[in-house]
Amino acid sequence: MDKKGNPWHCFLSCGQNILIIVMGIGLLDPGLCCPVECNCEHLLVNCTDKQLEEFPMGIPMDTRQLVLTNNNLTYLPSVELNLLIDLVYLDCSHNILGDSLEATFIALPLVYLDLSHNNLSKITLNTFYLLTSLVVLKLSDNPNLQEIEKDSFANNTGLRQLDLSRTALIYLDVSTVSLLPSLRTLGLSFNPWDCYCPLKDFLKWVMETDIYFIDAENMTCNTPIHIHGLLLKDTEPHINLMCLTTLYERDYLFLGLVGFVIFGSGTVVAWLTGVCVVIYDRLCGSSEDEEDEEDDERHPPPKPKKTQELAV
Repeated sequence: MDKKGNPWHCFLSCGQNILIIVMGIGLLDPGLCCPVECNCEHLLVNCTDKQLEEFPMGIPMDTRQLVLTNNNLTYLPSVELNLLIDLVYLDCSHNILGDSLEATFIALPLVYLDLSHNNLSKITLNTFYLLTSLVVLKLSDNPNLQEIEKDSFANNTGLRQLDLSRTALIYLDVSTVSLLPSLRTLGLSFNPWDCYCPLKDFLKWVMETDIYFIDAENMTCNTPIHIHGLLLKDTEPHINLMCLTTLYERDYLFLGLVGFVIFGSGTVVAWLTGVCVVIYDRLCGSSEDEEDEEDDERHPPPKPKKTQELAV
């Protein structure tokens, strides 16, 4: 019996074809697997409220939405995360992520990123630099977030919504937000803004921009004390009063004291100079009078001619 008519040969050939098809499907559809802690459906992996302390392994590589909210994650592993080359939506809110994000987001096409309710304390130039497709970024409710470096979002030119509410920010360089060409919504409420002169340009921009502010009625100054609770958009007269000469009240007091000291010193010096001149004049005048008297004694005046003639 030839090979074509051999039933075993047909069975083996069919088996090989089926194996190739299954392997091909496995390679083409990495979404067949799913982490045991999560629920996977239609390119969405949902790991909400699973008490996770580590990033879940085995997430399908074609995942487009990943939800990790309400867990105990302290960091995001860069290698595992950046294997998800189709990921556009990432929600890591309500975790305890710290400042280990600088080399985290490398090759992700993220459009939406939620890092609210975490433990961030600083945003640098490199934190989100490679997220060029980012449209929504939520950093609110990070109570230890004290610093955002100037131009930290300079490469996120598509950013339309940015939420920085309820953080520890007291200062923000105006160019960090004013130069974002697509920005439409900004959250700045419930931050302890330090409304002194260094914040002047930022406050002026807040007053003039047409951007929509989230919860604008709670965008207030924390210091100085005399404008505590004042809305940021109402600070212009106070800022002008404080900053036109860039001097504070203590500076005026110091300058007044310096002026008084200079004036007093000048008066004393002038008085001493006058006294010295008077004393000098008196001493010099007495000496000249004595010399004149001595000259008179040495050279008596000549006798009158008439007296001599009468004697003759």
